[in-house]
Amino acid sequence: MEPALLFALIGLLGVGSQWIAWRLNLPAIVVMLAAGLIAGPVTGILHPEEAFGEFFSPIVSVAVAVILFEGGLTLNLRELRETNLAVRRLVVVGAPLGWLFSTLAAHYGAGLSWPSALVFGGILVVTGPTVVIPLLRQARLSSRPASVLRWEAIVNDPVGALFAVIAFEIIAVVIGNEGAGKAVWHLVYGIGLAMVAGYVGGKAIAFAFKRGLAPEYLKVPILFAAVLAVYASTDNVLHESGLLAVTVMGMVLANTHLPSLGELQRFKENITVLLVSGVFILLAASLSWDMLGLLTWRSALFVLLIIIVARPLAVFLSTIGTELTLPERGIVAWIGPRGVVAVAVSGLFGARLVELGVEDGALLAPLAFVLVAATVIVHGFSIVPVSRWLGLTSSKPPGTLIVGASAWSVSLAEALKRADQPVVIADRNWFRLRAARAAGIPTFHGEVLSENAEHRLGMNQYGNLLALTDNDDYNALICTDFGPEFGRDKVFQVGRHEAEGDERTIPVTLGGRMIGTGRSFEEVSRLFAEGWRFSITPLTEEYGLEQYLQTRPDASVVGVLRPERGMQYLQSENVPKVGPGDALLSFGPKAKEQAPADAP
Repeated sequence: MEPALLFALIGLLGVGSQWIAWRLNLPAIVVMLAAGLIAGPVTGILHPEEAFGEFFSPIVSVAVAVILFEGGLTLNLRELRETNLAVRRLVVVGAPLGWLFSTLAAHYGAGLSWPSALVFGGILVVTGPTVVIPLLRQARLSSRPASVLRWEAIVNDPVGALFAVIAFEIIAVVIGNEGAGKAVWHLVYGIGLAMVAGYVGGKAIAFAFKRGLAPEYLKVPILFAAVLAVYASTDNVLHESGLLAVTVMGMVLANTHLPSLGELQRFKENITVLLVSGVFILLAASLSWDMLGLLTWRSALFVLLIIIVARPLAVFLSTIGTELTLPERGIVAWIGPRGVVAVAVSGLFGARLVELGVEDGALLAPLAFVLVAATVIVHGFSIVPVSRWLGLTSSKPPGTLIVGASAWSVSLAEALKRADQPVVIADRNWFRLRAARAAGIPTFHGEVLSENAEHRLGMNQYGNLLALTDNDDYNALICTDFGPEFGRDKVFQVGRHEAEGDERTIPVTLGGRMIGTGRSFEEVSRLFAEGWRFSITPLTEEYGLEQYLQTRPDASVVGVLRPERGMQYLQSENVPKVGPGDALLSFGPKAKEQAPADAP
């Protein structure tokens, strides 16, 4: 197969799998695994190792390096110090315990040799945020266990990789035919050099960007080139020490308070999605029937030991004496899905162990695939019933996050509150939130786009976002930023100002959907001053949609409240099929006498 066609096919399978997973609301990992297996061992279309030859391993190595660098960028130590005790315990105590118990499970359960088990155990500390966060949103856990699980996934993503790197370096030096003194010196020198190189590289980039030594359009290319340079230079000294170096480099940058760090992270996230998809497809397609045939009943025993022994034991021991209740510790102990990083790093180190003469290193990738698939499926299907059984999830439908406090947005929040719908109003201005606080509506004072908001708001409780500020650009920015998290069909903004011929007008492809008839902020404010209000009107057998439209011809229907699904906001006044038990959220003049009152 031609190289260009090969790259195109890998990209198509990777990104296509992610899109199919999004459309069908399935875990992307499961779809990518299926695509890779079908393209590789099942049909024989892809033979990555044969196609890329000697470049296969460097391609995977560089991709993993960039993935780990992006993981390091998320590790802000200041924010870690501000988290609760349970999170810190899970990182400081739980991660090493997880490494120990996973190593024992890999050795005694899967039958791996101690070198392979030690490396694999470090990798399995990782619980990917790309897997955990969608599960939290699905189950709508209470804020404390959800925060603990999310933070653990973010922090342990690079930590697990660091454990694996250190374990591999120790094994590589021990297996080498060097004296004890020389071996220790080689190990200390290689790891020390990697950490120093990562630290210096991160500080140099931060210095250059802060002093304006690089234009904005060159920052991302410079950063990408620096990552490759740090990785390659240290990897030549000690194999795979480059992974440690780039992870440290990412951690240094994450803690230097760069003004442009947010933009850099967004770009790196996009690059990481492409690399993760490609690496996953490559590794899955590289599996052969002979390799899969090595998986025996011990593989199933290993998976069971990880899920029901190693993970729960590490969590329960490390959270003793923390603020978590027993049910909260139970759900944290149960939920531990592994992500793409575990597969990517396992595939890389498995091949390296084989090169060192550790033959069962070839089992790391197949075992990682099995464990990832098993944990994603088991935890994905069980998180909702288990969290409900433990009393850690709300039976109410997802609520509404309103960004922008004004007289009429508070009126909307009051209508939702009367209908027993979860709602919160966020605004950067403390004074504007005065009316909402007086009405007893939950508020958030601060920048909703900040990580602080993500930590304090508990986004998993909300299923809809309404950007209702008087700034069209800010509304569009909010909807664009939260669109991937909430879903593009769940983010709405107040209508934009008409500015024909104005080149500064933001494209219609950016932002969220226009709620209701698309009235602008000024139009809604004017109508509100004239006496229009938001109300929720229940429908019955006697009082249906037709009767409602007759009694309230001027009102604009902006949403439908369904008992089992919560509030469904509308992009136009075309009301979907409704029936008795549903309720209409509308904005209009006061209802006539024959219309029923607002829902309690």
